[in-house]
Formats: sequence, C-alpha cells, structure tokens
Amino acid sequence: MSRKVFYLMFLMFLTLCSQEKIDDEGIKEVPLNPDPNNYEVELVVPDLNNPWGMCWLPDGSMLITELSGDLIHFKNGVKTEIEGVPDVYSSGQGGLMDIELHPQYNSNGWIYLTLASSEGNGSGGNTALVRAKLDGNKLVSVETLYKAAPNTNSGRHFGSRVRFDNAGYVYFSIGDRGNRDKNPQDITLDGGKIYRLHDDGRIPADNPFVNEPNAKKAIWSYGHRNPQGMILHPDGRIWTHEHGPKGGDEINIIKKGANYGWPVITYGTNYDGTPITDITEKEGMEQPQYYWVPSIAPCGMELLTSGRYPDWKGNLFIGSLKFQYLEMLKLQGERVVERTKLLSDIGRLRNVRQGPDGYLYVGVQGKGIYRILPK
Repeated sequence: MSRKVFYLMFLMFLTLCSQEKIDDEGIKEVPLNPDPNNYEVELVVPDLNNPWGMCWLPDGSMLITELSGDLIHFKNGVKTEIEGVPDVYSSGQGGLMDIELHPQYNSNGWIYLTLASSEGNGSGGNTALVRAKLDGNKLVSVETLYKAAPNTNSGRHFGSRVRFDNAGYVYFSIGDRGNRDKNPQDITLDGGKIYRLHDDGRIPADNPFVNEPNAKKAIWSYGHRNPQGMILHPDGRIWTHEHGPKGGDEINIIKKGANYGWPVITYGTNYDGTPITDITEKEGMEQPQYYWVPSIAPCGMELLTSGRYPDWKGNLFIGSLKFQYLEMLKLQGERVVERTKLLSDIGRLRNVRQGPDGYLYVGVQGKGIYRILPK
C-alpha cells in the first residue's frame, strides 16, 4: 500500500470517527442531513426587525416581541403596536425578549415577558421577568416579578426564555452577562442560571437553595452560559439549550439544584481558539444531553406534538443564528439520533414555535415570521 493511499484511508477513518463519536455518557455527534424537499414556507407576518418571541391569544391572533422594545399584536393581517410596555434597556443582545401566556390565561389574563431592564441600582441593565394584562391595545397591571442584579453595561448574554410547567411554576433563563468567571458558579449571584417562581413571583418553598445563606432563592439550576431556548417536554420536564463559545452549544434537561458546569467544563474554546478549560467533565457537574462542535449559535426551540407533518412528530426544532437554518433533531428517547437541515439560508433564525393550528412558525431577523407547510 502506498503512503498516499494509507494517508487517505487514515483521513477517512478520522472523519468517520468524528461523525460517529460516542462518549462514555452516550452523547453522539450526529452528521447533518441535507435539506429535504417535503415542505414549503409562507411569510405570515412581514417586515419585522428582530422577532424574538411570539405567542397566540385565544382568538388566534399573535403577540410578537421585537428586541428593540416593541410589542406587536398581529390580527387579520394588521400589526398594531401595544402601548404600556415597560422601559427596555436596549443594548447589544438585550432588549424585549420572550413572551408567554399564563396556562390559565382565559381566566386570569396574565402575559409574561422577559426583558433587559435598567430598573434598580447602577448603570446599564440586567434581565427581568415581568407580567401584565392586555386592555385593548395597552398593557396594564404591569408587575416586575424578578429583576437580576447588579446592572451592568455589558451587552452580552441576557438569556432569556420563559415557560410554565404542568404544576404552574414559571421558569426563565438569564445568561452569565459576559462575566463567566464569576456569575455562573456562584449561587449568591444572578447570571448563568435557570430560575423558578410561583406565577406571582413568590419563591417556592421547595426551590433547591432556599435554605442556603445569601443564595438567590429563585435559582433552580446553575452553571449555564446563555440559554436562549426552553421548552416544556411532554414528560413534564424543562429542556433548554444554550450558546457555547466557539463550539460547545448544549441541550440540557434541567434538574433541580444541578450544576451544568460552565465554565469549569465545556466542549468549546475561546473565540481565538485558546482553551477555556482542559476538562469536559467533572464529578458533580451535569453532562449536556447533546452538544454541537462547531457551534450553530442556537436560538429558539420547539418540540413538535402535532400531526401536521408526516414523520416529524416528536422531533426537536432549533434555530441557527450562525448558519441561518432550522435544525430538526430526531430523538430516540432523550438521545439525538438524527439531524436534518431545514429552511437553508433563510436568515438568522431567532425563534420557532408550534402554533395553535399545529403548524411550525419561525421568526427570522430582518424578514418576519414564516409558517412551514407540508407539501
């Protein structure tokens, strides 16, 4: 065998190993399948700048958050700007972010929003969770349920998604705010955490750190970098994904009181290629359910429960800001076994939600909100 042939065979071996790598935790790096031709898209809500969050009112109309601070009601093809939105600290990645209705919205009318806020002491801002009610075209009864501290002028890593579980607790994420060496691993500080509250902002008595001196009592899990995807899985657990640095984007199943390791362990590196840490696992720290190397810059996440699309039910859908497509992840139990690219080159995909009609909707920066239709 010639040296050239041996070298080519060796490269093929390395490629196969990288595609089918399975570590001791069962995490498999799965190749990305090409974009299939079994769907089409239609632009439902045009002319949006950065549609960060969306939800549907009982009449089927939509509420849409623009990162710049605008809240839009879209009904019968008409966009109406909602007044009374709390002041938004618009800086870098921060602004008006996610939106979600209370599970009993029909009876109580509460709408939940995450936003970057300058409320409190110090210059700059930090992430807040607020709730309000909609009266015509205006938000009323606005309440701040949680405000991270301290304010900082950093424009990075605000999080932030918000979801309810089946017991009526509200979960939301706050990124490490760019202070990775201080915030994520310290439970006395905000940032790099998933939080859990009663729907009115009270601290649940069974939160993991309620009896820890000086701890932030709202913390449910910690050691996160910048979680910008969150779902309630049909089994009742909260799943999230978060941005890694250069490599190391993660999907995590959130456990009470668990430490997800950032930045002590990570599958990523600094943006200049230098190492952040020399370990990817450590006792007492959770391994991701799945991770990406290289990073796709994930934003938005949905698990499809409808039967609108042949063979797609039960799959995860995650937007890629970096590569500008929608990624479909086929699950076998909790494990990712197949990846497929959808909506190739559609743009920076900020959010994906299943609408009340069972179709998938995606928010794309500089364009608007699209609906995916099976052919």
